[in-house]
Amino acid sequence: MKNKIALITGVTGQDGSYLAEFLLKKKYIVHGIIRRSSSINTSRLNSIYQKPIEGKNNFIIHYGDINDQATLTNLIFKIKPNEVYNLAAQSHVKVSFENPVYTSETNAIGTLKLLEACKAVDKKIKIYQASSSEMYGKNIKVPQDESSFFYPSSPYAVSKVFAYWICVNYRESYNMFISNGILFNHESSRRGLTFVTRKITRGLVRVFLGIDKHLYVGNLYAKRDWGHAKDYVRMQWLMLQQKKPDDYVISTGKSYSVKDFINKVTTYLGIKIKWVGKGLKEHAVVIDIKNISNTSLKKGSTIVKVNKKYLRPSEVPILKGDNSKAKKNLKWKNNITVNEMIKEMVDYDLKIESTNS
Repeated sequence: MKNKIALITGVTGQDGSYLAEFLLKKKYIVHGIIRRSSSINTSRLNSIYQKPIEGKNNFIIHYGDINDQATLTNLIFKIKPNEVYNLAAQSHVKVSFENPVYTSETNAIGTLKLLEACKAVDKKIKIYQASSSEMYGKNIKVPQDESSFFYPSSPYAVSKVFAYWICVNYRESYNMFISNGILFNHESSRRGLTFVTRKITRGLVRVFLGIDKHLYVGNLYAKRDWGHAKDYVRMQWLMLQQKKPDDYVISTGKSYSVKDFINKVTTYLGIKIKWVGKGLKEHAVVIDIKNISNTSLKKGSTIVKVNKKYLRPSEVPILKGDNSKAKKNLKWKNNITVNEMIKEMVDYDLKIESTNS
């Protein structure tokens, strides 16, 4: 049986690297698009880039950009993929307020260019589009599912709403197989350092090791549905194995605040804290340390502070997904709990920061 061929945009990111590994284990030939850069940005791909599967070069990198339609069309014509996974995006919500035009060009128009390229080459190509729970925005009716209305609250979310609807439009207009995965927050040790979960695990590890004095955060009360990226890329693949395209919420069905996440990380590190103050003056103070010999921290130390520069111009209060449709139709469920995910992330950051310090 001939190997399936997949093309992944945004392959150097957290999801892209996990998806590439997953598809290679499924005996796919995997092509990934990366942007040309003066610095090396393929660290997440080292395990598969340097070790061909079964002696074959089943993982191939191409230089390109989601905004370059000519290159996209030429690559798709050359590769002839069975499946295309569009994970390329400017995915940081706060950055989207600072760079709204670039965010929109990449996330919205870039998706349209990819659809046009696939339509021009072969309308039978199956396409997965990475949509986002941020599209629900200020829709505080929870949990959110596939029928919940969108109320985007950032340029990032607005760009993702366009990408979602243009995918639906092309699916219905041209009879193309295009599925949107509405991903709620998903994390791992491969998460970028500027995203809040990784910022928390790394920041508290650095405080624990005595490298930094404080972790600075923004809104402590924003609630998110956090899952593990490994579980979510499996769902992405499942969506393209169905007879008909459709849109699915990918979530855990549980929601925690940023403060809850911090509490879980400090508990795993053996630090007992209490929260004092209100608003911008709210902070976390150490009241006990389980393994005092492993840290220079002292009781009474303030280790978490709120800084207004990390607050967004428009905040989304709560996101919590209903994954019932995925469970029923795809027989999917998340296997990794939030506590297991935090353990993985903290252990990884302890290893990295202990080595670097």
